[in-house]
Amino acid sequence: MIIPFALLSCNKDKNNPGYDYMGVRDMYYTKYYKAYSPNLIFRDSLTNQMPVTGAVARGHMPFPYPGATITDRVINQTLAGVQLVNPLAGDTGTIAEGKRLYTIFCVDCHGDQGKGDGYLYTSGLFPAKPRSLVETFITSKPDGELYYVITMGSISGLMGPHGSQIAPEKRWKIINYIRSLSN
Repeated sequence: MIIPFALLSCNKDKNNPGYDYMGVRDMYYTKYYKAYSPNLIFRDSLTNQMPVTGAVARGHMPFPYPGATITDRVINQTLAGVQLVNPLAGDTGTIAEGKRLYTIFCVDCHGDQGKGDGYLYTSGLFPAKPRSLVETFITSKPDGELYYVITMGSISGLMGPHGSQIAPEKRWKIINYIRSLSN
């Protein structure tokens, strides 16, 4: 008795899924709102909603060193230098990956050798020369401070924050590559 119904539900036409005998079409073909379409469920009628305050995305750890004011940034950058330790070894594989990431995210400002002579400065598109990454001012800084600057931007404001573009592990790889430039 079941076999004839099962055979009737099959169809050679790939665009036609066949008959639905269970009467639960909503489970097979869910109704959803497109990302920017109006939504009558919410008061603001937006489908995309901001996450609840304090919500943490799965697999994401919030950065523990916020910097609202310049004083906060100076203190937190110093704290990050003391408390954050690079979890990655500076082996050749990590440095090679760091070089690839440096080429993507950093070379336009800091240049191939990290001397602050990237295209944006040499072409006149950026008015101030970026910091050289091979001078003593940078090489004497702990890895945690460099991590802070990549994440939150420089205190002077000349380098913007890259925390939203570069994953935490990739930031450490870039730091390993920067360290290899001065050797």
